[in-house]
Amino acid sequence: MPTAVLTDRERTAVQAYLRLLHTVRAAFDLETDPRGSHRPPVVPPSVLAEAEEALERAGLTGNEEEFFRLLQNWYPEPGPWADGR
Repeated sequence: MPTAVLTDRERTAVQAYLRLLHTVRAAFDLETDPRGSHRPPVVPPSVLAEAEEALERAGLTGNEEEFFRLLQNWYPEPGPWADGR
């Protein structure tokens, strides 16, 4: 039976993913741009690199099913991955 207690590396991977998710959502949220510009969304490469490195260190690269199980156990609130956004 899987445990809901994450290792440090798994927790780091989940946290990096959540930072990436929030960054991407903010980049696409045109309502937060006070100038109303229609500039293309930009996600800093360092945020993506951090998430990729954390997944690799946790041994989760290429194992999305396991990663999202960990994410759901650690952060059970419905997120954008749950409602198709």
